[in-house]
Amino acid sequence: MAVLRVDRAGLPPISRLELPPPDLGFAGARLGTEDNDTTGRFMGQDFETAEVTATPDTAAAELDRLIAGGTQFIVLLADDATTLALADRAGDRALILNARARSDALRGADCRANVIHVAPSHAMLADALAQFLMWKKWPRWFLVKGSYPEDADLAAAYTRAATKFGGKIVEERVFEDTGGARRTDSGHVQVQAQLPVFTQRAPDYDILITADDAGIFAGYMPYQTWDPRPVAGSAGLVPRSFHPAMEAWGATQFQTRFEKLAARPIREEDYQAWLAVRLVGEAATRARSADPAQLREFMLSPDFEVAGFKGQKLTVRDWDHQLRQPILLTTGLLMASVSPQDAYLHQVTALDTLGIDRPETQCKF
Repeated sequence: MAVLRVDRAGLPPISRLELPPPDLGFAGARLGTEDNDTTGRFMGQDFETAEVTATPDTAAAELDRLIAGGTQFIVLLADDATTLALADRAGDRALILNARARSDALRGADCRANVIHVAPSHAMLADALAQFLMWKKWPRWFLVKGSYPEDADLAAAYTRAATKFGGKIVEERVFEDTGGARRTDSGHVQVQAQLPVFTQRAPDYDILITADDAGIFAGYMPYQTWDPRPVAGSAGLVPRSFHPAMEAWGATQFQTRFEKLAARPIREEDYQAWLAVRLVGEAATRARSADPAQLREFMLSPDFEVAGFKGQKLTVRDWDHQLRQPILLTTGLLMASVSPQDAYLHQVTALDTLGIDRPETQCKF
């Protein structure tokens, strides 16, 4: 098994507190490998995970090198376009476990049979937040999206979630990225002057939702809107796969082990890489096999499940290969809630109220 992380050059995050650590994703995979070994040794199984860093220009060569060396399970931490390109390049030579890319198209029109999506989709995140907002009786949303393709994909997921759960987007605006310095001595002065004007004259709304997957503006929005309203989405109340403050369902012990290994709090990429590695380990242990084809078949079967410290068993949807999982709704310091909310039921599992359900899917393998 291997973890391939494709790093793309770009602007630093808005806050220096969010600078990515050098072992982002790799630390989670290391813990997952340790967990696999703990269980696997009783079955005579031994797990190893290679760690490879690449750029978009070198990713294809690194993928070929890994596959040529016999690696048939690759945990991929890459953006949407790179994930799709590498999945096509791998073909039937390897199973890709997507641990970062969130595009709904990757689970829909651009789905690939050789990919299992461990990272939650934009639709899952949007639905999780939408359920909570409707439970709060905050149905009127002011949507601000960024100017990048991934922002448009996320904004479309919020639009769909509003229709699905009875919310109403009263207005949608685009925050254009014009470049320039963000973390400067005068940065907060510019934000304080500009953002209230940008959000002025919106129709009456309950909450401002930011769709900023590129990380350009959302962090500035709380406390800077013209009207005194809460902020959610990419800042404020944020839907996530995991959070360092998570303590329920045995997560405290999990967090403690991660922090001992990495000497830092866990991030979403770490959790998703850990979970991807655990999928393979759990399949190998329960199937009592190391055959890649048999393990892939088992992971996609109704008999497979894996624990994820979220209070429910996690399984893989057979129609788009998305891992079902609860979504945490988090503030900077704490969890505010967990979706799916109790009011939303489903004939198979409440987890299928999050994301694209079988009747809606555009995926055709």
